[in-house]
Amino acid sequence: MRQPFPVNLAVVVVSFVAAAASFSSPPPPPKATTADLLAVLGPARLSTKVNPVVAKNLRSCFKFLVPFDPRSESDKKWLIRRFGDGKRGRKGKWRDEEGEDELVWEPPRVVMELARIVVDSGGDVGSVHRKLDPTMIPVPDVEDCKEDKCVLTRTPYGRVFINEELNSYLAFLFQMIASRGPTVGLNVSLNRYDLFHGHMFIAVDSGRLGILFHAKEYPAYDKKAFPYNMGYCQVGSDVPYDDEMNLRNILWLAPLPSNSSEDCEAPGVLVVLDARPDGIIYRDLVSEYVQFARTLYEVSHGLQPSLFAALGFSISWLFFRLLNMKKRRTPEIVSEKVSLIKEAIDEAEDRVVRLEERHDRLLKEACSYYLCNRESSWRRWLAQDKPGMRRGLLLIV
Repeated sequence: MRQPFPVNLAVVVVSFVAAAASFSSPPPPPKATTADLLAVLGPARLSTKVNPVVAKNLRSCFKFLVPFDPRSESDKKWLIRRFGDGKRGRKGKWRDEEGEDELVWEPPRVVMELARIVVDSGGDVGSVHRKLDPTMIPVPDVEDCKEDKCVLTRTPYGRVFINEELNSYLAFLFQMIASRGPTVGLNVSLNRYDLFHGHMFIAVDSGRLGILFHAKEYPAYDKKAFPYNMGYCQVGSDVPYDDEMNLRNILWLAPLPSNSSEDCEAPGVLVVLDARPDGIIYRDLVSEYVQFARTLYEVSHGLQPSLFAALGFSISWLFFRLLNMKKRRTPEIVSEKVSLIKEAIDEAEDRVVRLEERHDRLLKEACSYYLCNRESSWRRWLAQDKPGMRRGLLLIV
């Protein structure tokens, strides 16, 4: 007869198996969100709420084009400056390299005002749209786009901001990325294959204004490295698909205005987001279907889009073309308006001359009948109701 299995031994075996299972399957690491990413780049009241492990892993993927915290430098007292006291160089030129950092930490007044308006409006997208010039500027054919049947914008027209200084600042950001990118291993060119656009957004939680730039947009087709056909806009590309693709997402954040004072809670930020395959950004923030392109999307991760690539400023070289076209068109529009006004005045003067001639003719005819005929004849003449006669008599009166 078989001996029964000892109960105490069964408990030991089950406990051992459970313990072995617990050691073999560690809990999954905490996942990051875009809200975490923005919080880590924000003030202490937001960054301290992020899981410490997530925060550490996110910081390991940041490659700053401008030092993150100006307060770490003893000679920077940016917190005591009043909101909106942005500085510009002499004759409206952006200052040298030493001043470029400060232009990111504390942009010109017009940028600070836009950041303040967005926060005060509760993240209203319309607060940004209302700052755009309503003039629709046709998208020019740049770098033979039309010849290659390439369409880079969602609409055939573009718009710029009303304030020229705001336009210049956005162009300055493109130039900063291109000039400082090599310091972190990112070599980009401002052309239609590489860095030419960015997506402006408003952070849902904080109302912070930002732009997510995308470089390396159309890598060259390669059977081994990049065997993907991306359409007409890829034709002619010489952008290599290499490790620099990990750095194609560049983030600019405007200073975060305080809700309780005129100061800022956090300075501006310009940082490259490293989406290397073993990093947390690639693992948690890059959608699976675009992992080969390392693309981080602002819409799919809790950010509220406010402006897209269809707007003029969001295409670097096209932005300059649109600005130049606007400047060239201004005198043309003025000349056209003057010409229309002149034509209207000439037409009005001709009408006055014709009316005066008609007035004189009718008056002469009426006086002739009055002087040459009796009163009865005069009444008969009035009764004839000649075309335009009554109108002419009204003009006489």
